[in-house]
Amino acid sequence: MAQEIELKFIVNQDGVETLRSHLNTLPAEHVAATPLLNIYYETDDNWLRQHDMGLRIRGNEGRYEMTLKVAGRVVGGLHQRPEYNVELSQPELDLARFPAEVWPQGELPADLAARVKPLFSTDFSREKWLVEVGQSRIEIALDRGEVKAGEFQEPVCELELELLSGETQDVLKLARQLVNLDVLRQGSLSKAARGYHLAQGNEPRQLKPLTILRLPPKASVEQGFEAALEMALAHWQHHEELWVRGNAAAKAGVQDAMSLIRHTLTLFGGIVPRKASARLRDLLTLSEATLASDVSAETAASSTPLSLAKLVLTEWLIARGWQPFLDAKAQAKFADSFKRYGDIALSRHAAELRKTFAYPLGDSYADQLPRLGRDIDSVMLLAGYYDTVVAEAWLENWQGLKHAIKTRQHIEIEHFRNEALAMKPFWLHSGKQ
Repeated sequence: MAQEIELKFIVNQDGVETLRSHLNTLPAEHVAATPLLNIYYETDDNWLRQHDMGLRIRGNEGRYEMTLKVAGRVVGGLHQRPEYNVELSQPELDLARFPAEVWPQGELPADLAARVKPLFSTDFSREKWLVEVGQSRIEIALDRGEVKAGEFQEPVCELELELLSGETQDVLKLARQLVNLDVLRQGSLSKAARGYHLAQGNEPRQLKPLTILRLPPKASVEQGFEAALEMALAHWQHHEELWVRGNAAAKAGVQDAMSLIRHTLTLFGGIVPRKASARLRDLLTLSEATLASDVSAETAASSTPLSLAKLVLTEWLIARGWQPFLDAKAQAKFADSFKRYGDIALSRHAAELRKTFAYPLGDSYADQLPRLGRDIDSVMLLAGYYDTVVAEAWLENWQGLKHAIKTRQHIEIEHFRNEALAMKPFWLHSGKQ
C-alpha cells in the first residue's frame, strides 16, 4: 500500500504556455510528455463507488499497472488516499493480486471479478517536472487530453503536485508559488469524478443550498470548527466549478461560501484569536473585491486572491494552523463537547435575532443583513444534533426574512419577521424547554 498525497489544479487553457515556461525555469528533472491511457472499472450497481473505491488500469508505452484507491480524505484539492498498485503484463484485471485486507470484508468478493467492466477512460499526455522543495521530492505533472464515457467527453487540462517523499507542507509551499501565475484554480473534481459523472449521463450539475452541518456523536468543539470550514470550502469549490462552466447563478454560491468561512471564524472567535486567521481573512477581503469587479468566471477563479485563499484555508485545515495560537484555556474549550457548546451558542444567536428584529425597522432592514446572515449561518452550523425538519422549520422564517429584505418585499418582510419571532426554540437549555 502507498499513501497518495497530491494537490490538483485546473489549468486555464489560455495559460498553459505561461505555466510551462515557468516550470521550465525551475531546477528540476524534466520528463517529456508521454501518452497515458487509463480505463476505469465499475459494476452495474456501482459497488466500488458505494465503498469509496476506484479501480483502474493505466497503460504507458506497453507497460501496465492496476490500481485500487480506497477511502481517504479530500480537503480542497488536496487528496490523501491509500492506493494499491500492481504491475501487469497485459491490460487485463487480476483482482486476486490485491491483498485481502483492501476489501471491506477482508476478502475479495466472490463475484466481483465477473461483475466489473470498463466504465470510462481518460486519454491524455503527461509532462513531468521532478523538483526538490525543502526536504521533499515532488512530482509536478501537467496532463492534457480528455475523459470519455460512451457518447460524452470533456477536456482535461490539469496540474497535479504529488508528494513522492517528504512532507505535505512542502507540496503546499510549492503550490503557493505557482498560484501567483494567475492560471490555476484548485480543483476538487478528479478525472475519475468527472468520468463517473459522464458515465451517469452527464446531467447538468446543480446548485446546492447550504445545509445544516451534521457531526458524529460526541464530536469536540474543534471537530465542529474543522467540519464547518471544510463544508464551506467544498461549497465554494462546487459552485466555482459551476460558475466557470457557465452557470452565472453559481457565483452567489461562491460568495455564500466566503461568508460562511467568515461567520465560522466569528462563531469560534472566543477560542481562536483573530491573529490566527489574519492571513486568511485578508485574502477573503481581496477575493470578495475580485468577485465584485467586472471579470469573467475563469479569470476570477484562477486569480491569485481566490486561489491563495482556498490554498491557505486548505493548508490551515491540514496542518491545524490555529493550534499554535491557542493557550491552555482555549485548548480545553476546543476539547469540550460540541453539543454543549452548540446549545449555549444557539441561545445567544437566537437572542440576538429576537432583539434586533423585535420591532419593525422601517427603511433600516438592509442595515441588518450582515448580522442576519451571520446568525443564520451560525444556527446552521450548530443545529446538527437536533431533528432536521424541526431545525429547518425554525430557520425557514429567518431565511425568508433575509430574502424579503434583499428583494425589498416590504409586506413579506413583516410576515416573515412575525413568523420568525413566534417560533419556539428547538434546542435544549434555551429557557423554553
